[in-house]
Amino acid sequence: MEASQIYILISIVVLLIIAILLFFVAKKRKEERKPTKLAWFAFAFIIAGIIFGDSRLIGYSLMGIGILLAVIDIFNKHKKK
Repeated sequence: MEASQIYILISIVVLLIIAILLFFVAKKRKEERKPTKLAWFAFAFIIAGIIFGDSRLIGYSLMGIGILLAVIDIFNKHKKK
């Protein structure tokens, strides 16, 4: 395995651990917060950016789109409160 493949694998494992932890923490809360469709799209774009990270232009573009969607989702949730 090349070093870049190891970094990609580590990134995916860390993201899965974070997702699992967030799932269990959300279940413990009395108020249930489900991720919006926009949040799922953001997560999918970030994962795709990691997977296709061999090409920097494509990888960073996908991650940037994911981050932009996440920020838009945060603003939308903040406006609803």
